[in-house]
Amino acid sequence: MDKAIEVIKELNKLADAKCAALLSRYFKTGKGQYSQGDIFLGIKVPRQREIVKKYKDLDLLEVARLLKSKIHEQRLVALLILADQFKKADNKEKKEIFNLYLKNTKYINNWDLVDLSSPNIVGEYLLDKKRDILYKLAQSQNLWQKRIAIMACFAFIRNFEYSDCLKISRLLLKDKHDLIHKAAGWMLREIGKKDLKKEEEFLDKYFKIMPRTMLRYAIEKFSQAKRKKYLKK
Repeated sequence: MDKAIEVIKELNKLADAKCAALLSRYFKTGKGQYSQGDIFLGIKVPRQREIVKKYKDLDLLEVARLLKSKIHEQRLVALLILADQFKKADNKEKKEIFNLYLKNTKYINNWDLVDLSSPNIVGEYLLDKKRDILYKLAQSQNLWQKRIAIMACFAFIRNFEYSDCLKISRLLLKDKHDLIHKAAGWMLREIGKKDLKKEEEFLDKYFKIMPRTMLRYAIEKFSQAKRKKYLKK
């Protein structure tokens, strides 16, 4: 039997209509919302990871089929499989996974899909390579491509590299969407965990023009007194 079909059947067995309704509201799938039309089966991530473990060796063509699904959980399982395969892949296979990912960003269209995959595929792949693609994504008109760009920086931060994250955060200062503000603020906070001076240098320069949400996320772990200082514009 086609392995992708097996994955789909297993996910369908786990479907929970009540949970699906809750997830649909949480991930803003209503008319005019950021994930309008996304369809949920109602399966929590730990259960999906069990399926990922079972089908971790799924062929890339079959993974791509799942990634193009209208069903959210099928896309997430596909991305988690890709991330798992990337860890164990040789250089040629990593390039194939990276290229597959970038070719299909239109299907990586919710914040959980981005956050659970971009650092572990895009970021990890670019650790020892030129990162021009991230700047192209960051300046895209597409919300999710921009989030892929900033979230990829998580891999660099884990590797004590902050320059690209700071540059991309600067590019996103005028972005209008709170999902970008949250992601950029989160990454700035992660920099601060490793190098507080670097984060504060950025904040001191830009806190007066940063979107409020980005700033609040960035200073979340600061003392109350320091937070008040930055929140005074």
